[in-house]
Amino acid sequence: MNIRWIVAMVLFAAHCSLFISTAQAQPRQRRAQAQQAQQQKAQQAKGGSSMSQRMRIQYPTAVDMPEDVVWRRDIYREIDLSHEDNAGLYYPVEPMGRQMNLFTYVFRLALAGYIPVYEYNLDGNEVLESDTKVDMKSILDNYHIYYEEKDGKIKVENSDIPSPEVKLYYLKESAYFDQANSTFHIKPQAFCPVMLREDDFGGEAAKYPLFWVKYSDVEPFLSRQTIKTSDINDAAVMTLDDYFAMNKYRGKIYKTANRLGKTLMQIAQGDSTKLTAEQKRIEAELEAFRNNIFGAPEKRDSLDSLAMASDSKKLKGQKRSRRGSEPKEKVRQKSSSASSGAARVSVRRERH
Repeated sequence: MNIRWIVAMVLFAAHCSLFISTAQAQPRQRRAQAQQAQQQKAQQAKGGSSMSQRMRIQYPTAVDMPEDVVWRRDIYREIDLSHEDNAGLYYPVEPMGRQMNLFTYVFRLALAGYIPVYEYNLDGNEVLESDTKVDMKSILDNYHIYYEEKDGKIKVENSDIPSPEVKLYYLKESAYFDQANSTFHIKPQAFCPVMLREDDFGGEAAKYPLFWVKYSDVEPFLSRQTIKTSDINDAAVMTLDDYFAMNKYRGKIYKTANRLGKTLMQIAQGDSTKLTAEQKRIEAELEAFRNNIFGAPEKRDSLDSLAMASDSKKLKGQKRSRRGSEPKEKVRQKSSSASSGAARVSVRRERH
């Protein structure tokens, strides 16, 4: 009886220990799986950051705008791709080998997850924060862009990319004075491709701003893509980064950062004449600020000539006052010595 009881107790203890070890093994396994998943995510994030870092090292870009500048003005421009200076951003409409336009290039980068894109608010103000990022799939669905999805990957053919319809860009730039090195810069901050799509009734094409792109995110990649800059020389090309850094684009101002948050059209109350006058006024203010820092060339020349004229008058006046205060005999001696010196100089010249 005692032996049976002992055997039963041993079997019960073994069963309990097996149950406890199994119960402990499951949470440990789940914890190990969760830890492994976190490590994979960290590795992926690390790989993405290292990719961006390699891009920045291999293709160095301009320095970002300092935060402690003493003067800065944010300006929004509408970049019309039908303008001759902006045509390189539009053509070719479909990729030709490695050559592609800006929207196709940015669209591919965003679709592959290399750069984030941000939603376009109805008020037109950009909010480039993590909570305003937009999934590319939602953009494809919202604007009826055909795509194929297989194994979690989205594929869009070149013919389905709405590159021909993207004929405008909204671009935000910052004009600022860097007091650290006394330089004036105009730095692009973000841009938004705008799609012009006609309705089924053939009316005027409506504007559809797609998304905002932070310029510092796409800047390293722009150094790898070139555009044509001439119609008569096919060898005249430059990188997209140089194109924006050198401010080769042309666009009309449609808004500036103001306390009321109004566009120029709202300030002009819909009057096109007032709108044009307001745009010219802002451009003139920027140019005046630049000239006040460095000085316009014609102003510098005129100031230099005036300074030289005033200096020569002062010297002549000083000489006359000195001569007037000296005795007549000394003046005669100086004039005679000067004439004799001049004669000696002329004789030496004749000898040579």
